[in-house]
Amino acid sequence: MNILFLHHNYPAQFRHIAEKLAQNPANTVVFLSEHRRKDIQIPGVQHFILQTEARQQAEGLELQEFNSHLGRSEAFANGLMALQKKGFKPDIIYDHPGWGGSLYVKDVFPDTPYVSFFEWFYTKDTDYSFWDNGMERPPSHFAKNRVRNLCQLNALSDCEAGIIPTKWQRSTYPDEFEGKLNVIHDGIDTDYFSPSANGRLDLPRIDLSGAAEIVTYVSRGLEPYRGFPQFFRSLPRILEKRKGCHVVIMGEDSVKYGSPRSDGKSYKEAMLEEVQVDPARVHFTGFRPYNEYLSLIRSSSVHVYLSAPFVLSWSMLEAMSCGALLVGSDTGPVQEIIADGENGFLVDFWDSKGLANKVIDVLRKRKKYTQICKQARQTILSNYDLKDLLPKHEQVLMNCIENYR
Repeated sequence: MNILFLHHNYPAQFRHIAEKLAQNPANTVVFLSEHRRKDIQIPGVQHFILQTEARQQAEGLELQEFNSHLGRSEAFANGLMALQKKGFKPDIIYDHPGWGGSLYVKDVFPDTPYVSFFEWFYTKDTDYSFWDNGMERPPSHFAKNRVRNLCQLNALSDCEAGIIPTKWQRSTYPDEFEGKLNVIHDGIDTDYFSPSANGRLDLPRIDLSGAAEIVTYVSRGLEPYRGFPQFFRSLPRILEKRKGCHVVIMGEDSVKYGSPRSDGKSYKEAMLEEVQVDPARVHFTGFRPYNEYLSLIRSSSVHVYLSAPFVLSWSMLEAMSCGALLVGSDTGPVQEIIADGENGFLVDFWDSKGLANKVIDVLRKRKKYTQICKQARQTILSNYDLKDLLPKHEQVLMNCIENYR
């Protein structure tokens, strides 16, 4: 069987399903992407990087977004035609339409069934209004997000089936497509992300020898969508009240979602100017490989995860799988997983003082919360275990092939 994956990044959400399908010697697995993660290799997967040609800069954010999606869709279409010219005909195509790469899939391979992985449909009732407390904005402010939805609408129409990770994320999509969307999380490797009795943290160039407690925060980018400013503003109070506490922040000094600051500063730079913290007790690691990330969340005394109403991060579920004591934001994506006081704790996303007080309280009582840590892991074992979800994921693909014949 020939399986073709299309994604802006490699391997992203397709890592485990691509690995599973590539283990069958009867399968040929091909992956096209614009970017790649260099520390992850998948045996048996033929991976090709696509080059997107730079387009003339347009005026207006919505036109820039449209040109970006269109340029990417053309690069993927050229990649598809190159495979076609070599004689490769996929039996199934699995794509992520969020960046525009799947726009021409049915034009190049009209007779091939394909499945789309959906994450987020932009609406005015979720993350859009969250930042302005529901205040009205001019209609033009939503133009960029309208453009982002165009390629998803095309995929919703063209695909035979869709997969979406959570019920919360499913709730953002139009009801007309409910019959196509299967809520199946991509799954957490609970054997890898598991508790460790050792709990010792050894990160290069970071001195944690004096740390009696470690508060951890992990995000792809240090940005508002993941509550980085609110988290950082909570730190002076936490450090003042917990003298043996150190804080480790893992993530790139960049914006992955939303918009950068208008003054050109990163959010890390702005927070370090605004908030005074002891640099000997607050440690930035930048982006680190999986083994160091695992070591960090295993050693965590309290793990903080904040998110605006948006896509749920793997990191929260992976921390729970490791039995971390988690403090999360009381926002939709987190509330779907965390029951306050049962498998973690919830705080107001905007309330840095409330976050600080909650972290201080949990640190003080954490030896009493072993059952909450066990329940956090059990939540993942019961509902998000890769071993249970991967077969369901694969079955959607196989059903599409069978139903298309």
